[in-house]
Amino acid sequence: MKKFLRTIIVNFFSLFLISKFIGGIDYSENLLILFWAAFFLAVLNLLVKPILNILMTPINFLSLGAFRWVINLIILFLVTLFVPEFKITGFTFPGFSFAGFTIPTIRLAFFWSLFLVSFMLELIPGIITWLVK
Repeated sequence: MKKFLRTIIVNFFSLFLISKFIGGIDYSENLLILFWAAFFLAVLNLLVKPILNILMTPINFLSLGAFRWVINLIILFLVTLFVPEFKITGFTFPGFSFAGFTIPTIRLAFFWSLFLVSFMLELIPGIITWLVK
């Protein structure tokens, strides 16, 4: 139970950070919606993700683990179905320039935004968990 509550809290802060820095998450600035999204993300990661991992093991093996992001993408999409107020939306990255290194303005559609958010949900909880330990 303690580990499950920790997972919900880490997911909550991860979703909050992603929504502030990337902008692909819309929760109407209602933290209760974000909490429910974190709760369902934890539940689906606990119940559905192991089943998907077992079913997709051959594809995951052939892709050397890269298919794991697709499984996270499916879980995140299921969260948007369970919490209708929580949406992953397309957004425009304004670009970045520093010391001659330039990233141009990029418009991400729904799928690529979902892919980026699922990738960030793989990284940020790991970093938060590492910092807490």
